[in-house]
Amino acid sequence: MTEERNEYLTKAKFNELTAELDDLKNIKRKEIAEALDSARDMGDLSENAEYHEARTKQADNEERITQIESILKHCIVVEEKHGNHVVIGSTVVVEKIDGSKNMTLMIVGSAESDLATGKISNRSPIGSAVLGKKKGDIFHFNSPSGKMEYKVVEVK
Repeated sequence: MTEERNEYLTKAKFNELTAELDDLKNIKRKEIAEALDSARDMGDLSENAEYHEARTKQADNEERITQIESILKHCIVVEEKHGNHVVIGSTVVVEKIDGSKNMTLMIVGSAESDLATGKISNRSPIGSAVLGKKKGDIFHFNSPSGKMEYKVVEVK
């Protein structure tokens, strides 16, 4: 028996995935079906590039539908949190102990992590290390470049 892990999503990401799923099921499926019908009408399927391309798009679309359905089935929607301790949904300002780096991060589920926008997964090394911490706490985690030490400057 495989154990499903819950995925944490902000309300915005939940809505985004729900809209994407609706588009994939109700619009993309129809577009792909029409492309397949059109390609079939061209004759010999064994050498029909349009048909094979449409089949690949169909497989990719169905795979994404399955992926989103699984995420939504096992998700826990979290609100942005404001409080003393870092939880999923919190925005936190952390500073490297040597003062060389300061970062503002939002702790989110892995389905919506995006380092470029400051959203980090609760399962990432820094994300899991900062969970439960409060302003002034020092925490450690291992990164590819070695052991890192940071201080929580602010929990927003």
